[in-house]
Parts: sequence; structure tokens; C-alpha cells
Amino acid sequence: MRELAERLVAWGKADGADEIEVSVVEGREFSVDVRRGRIENLVEAGSRVLGLRVIKDKRTAVAGSSDLEPGTLRRLVRNAVRRAELAEPDEFAGLAPLTPSTVDAAALRLHDPEVPALDPKTMIGLALETERIALADRRITNSHGASFSSDDAAVFLANSNGFSGGFSGTYCGLGVGLQAGGTNDRVEDSWYSSKRFFRELASPEDVAKKAVERTVRQLRPRKVRTKNVPVVFDPTMTSWVMGFLFSCVAGTSVYQKASFLSEKLGERIGNPLVHVVDDALIPGELGSRPFDSDGVPCRRTVVVDKGVLRNFLCNVYAARKLRLQTTGNADGGGVSPHNFSLAPGKSTPEEIVRSVKEGLLLTRTLGHGLNSVTGDISRGAFGLWIENGEIAYPVSEITISGNLGALLQGIEMVGNDLEFLSPVAGPTIKVAGMTVAGE
Repeated sequence: MRELAERLVAWGKADGADEIEVSVVEGREFSVDVRRGRIENLVEAGSRVLGLRVIKDKRTAVAGSSDLEPGTLRRLVRNAVRRAELAEPDEFAGLAPLTPSTVDAAALRLHDPEVPALDPKTMIGLALETERIALADRRITNSHGASFSSDDAAVFLANSNGFSGGFSGTYCGLGVGLQAGGTNDRVEDSWYSSKRFFRELASPEDVAKKAVERTVRQLRPRKVRTKNVPVVFDPTMTSWVMGFLFSCVAGTSVYQKASFLSEKLGERIGNPLVHVVDDALIPGELGSRPFDSDGVPCRRTVVVDKGVLRNFLCNVYAARKLRLQTTGNADGGGVSPHNFSLAPGKSTPEEIVRSVKEGLLLTRTLGHGLNSVTGDISRGAFGLWIENGEIAYPVSEITISGNLGALLQGIEMVGNDLEFLSPVAGPTIKVAGMTVAGE
């Protein structure tokens, strides 16, 4: 992969490119979906894909191919240089300058040799076993299915500024979706586990038990009257809030004026309890990596420090547009999170619930209803009603509404239960008040 990428860089320079960047990704994936004990979908595939970006006179062209025959690639590079000459110039176009610092990919624990060694029978069996355990609970009436997936990929990147590097990473995931109740009072939910290392993945028993628990606790829901009450976000819902926040601090959104935070760098946007970090250097986590798609070393970036917005997350292009420094978050032409999370606090989830006299424990939302330009939130929701510090009953047919800025300002308690199920995560939190619309 190194030889291939560096050869194309040399070809691009010989053909007249001012700058050229070449990436090669080779991987193998497996996924299986089962339902009611039978396989519904199964994919096992390998791939090798090359992508390149050519810049000439501040004009850019991109190209890609899965045919890696030398003659094909030679023509691909030559044609990309010619197409770049036809593009509109962009003063911000250009590769990242070479930096002397590097990140040790081995120290990040990104690759588990056990994942590519898993045989299909084992992976199918894990999905079947997870669903079987869940359906053995008499309160569960149906299954949306269980799934297992794995991925083993190697990435290599080289460019004409002197960068040349690569790394390998693995992923595996197990999940199940369930239904409970009858025709007129059906409820549903799911649970999953995803890790880089197979031995760290939750067992079928644990995934099934969690999915059953989350599903049956919604049985026989009630309606509530519209009111403004404290809202407790369980970790999956805090992760959703963090995903919305990430879209508002991504440099691409900021320079496009598509974020309500565009002019708030250095200002207080949240309660002092709010400390948000993007950290690509946490060993073994799904969002960790040694360098981004610009060839910039990844790092730990404090985004919100005790409520104050300190950094936007940028690739090289966004950083130039905003007159900032890249944070090593490039992902193709955009920006991606690298273990973007709200830092955990000291309270247990149980303590947070006990602190609420009357309010909502939010467990699931549906619909869109997110506006990054204004920060407004309005989504259909499901949850558990809290009375006098205890879970009283499930609620449905409600809508939660508010604003991300007000939500961040209104965080009163932060839980100690942070766990990364994806590159975006958060612990349980309590927000002082949001509108819960019901009857």
C-alpha cells in the first residue's frame, strides 16, 4: 500500500500537479441480520479502494478507483491533473504542511487480530443466541432482529508534502431490537454493544437482558399534561445531544454559517459543569486514530471548558477559512468526531433520578426536529415519569422542545456513567427544565 500510494504521488508531480494526496484503504467486512431464528441478510466482502486529490494553481480535482491495475491508475492520475485545470480556483485549497510530530498507532490499540480470525459460524451464532435469549422472556412478543458485524481495515495515506503513514483498525458489534405488548399497546426498544476488541464486546446474555429491560419498562404508558419540568437524559440521549453539539462546532458548519455557535468562540455557552472534549488518543476506543485524512496528527482538543466554547473542530480547509488551526479532525472532505464526549461528573444515575421531584427520564426520541442554525430542538419522545425521586410510570405520545444553548446552560447534574458505544458519547445528565408537550 505504501509503494502504491507513493508511486501515484510521484506520477502526479511528474504530470504537473502542484500537490497530490493519495489514500489506499483495504478491508474485509462481515455482517449478518437474523430474525425469528433465521438469517435475513448476510454480507461477507473484501475491498481495496484508492482515492486521490490533485491541486494545481489552487484548483482541485478528486478521483477514485477500485481497479488498481497500473495502466488504469496511470490514466487516472493524468486525467485528474487535466480536470483540475478546468476547476474554479479556491484560495483556501491546499494540502496540510508536514508536521514533525507523530502519534504511535500501536499505542492506541486499534487492531484486534481476533476479529479477522472470527469464522462466520461463530458470528452468526452470536446473533442467533442474542435473539433467542431475548425472545425467551415471555414479556417480549416480537423481534426486529439481531445482528452481528465486524470490520478489519488498513489505511495508508501519502502526499507530496512528505507525509507517508498508515494504520489498521478493527470493529465488531452485536445488537438486538425487540417489541413487547399487544396490537394496541405495542412498545419497542433495542440495545447493542460495539468495540474494537472482540473480548471487550458484551455477551449475548448482557445485550439481550439490556434490550429486554429497556423494552418492557415502557409497557402500559400514560399520557401527561404539557408542562415545563426537569428532564434527565439517559446516556444514549446525552450522546444524541452531543451529536447535535458536534454538528454545531464542526468547522464546516461554522464557515457555512449553519451553526448558532458561529460567532461564540471564547464565550460562555453552557453551565460550568459542561466540559466537552474530542480525544482521538484514548487507547482502544472507536474514535481513536493516529492521523486524519489530511495527514495531520490527531490529538486531544478541549471544545468546551467549564461552559466556555474554546475550539471549533476543523480540517485544514475549514481552519484556513476560519483563520484557525486544524484540530486533526479531517474525514474525506468534511469533519468527523474522535471520541467527542461530555466529561463525566460525580453523581450516579440513581442520585440524579432521586433529585427530581417531578420530571421526565428521557429514553428515546424520534423524528428530526434539530435546527443547527438556531439550536432549536423539537422531537417526539418516550420516557419514564419521575415522581418524588422515583420512577412512577412510562410515558409516550409526548414531544420535548427547547434550545441546545438553553439546555447546556441548564445542566444541573452530570453522571459518572460515561461509556463509548460510538465516537460520540455522554453520561446521564439532568437539565433544569424543558417543555414536555402532552395532552
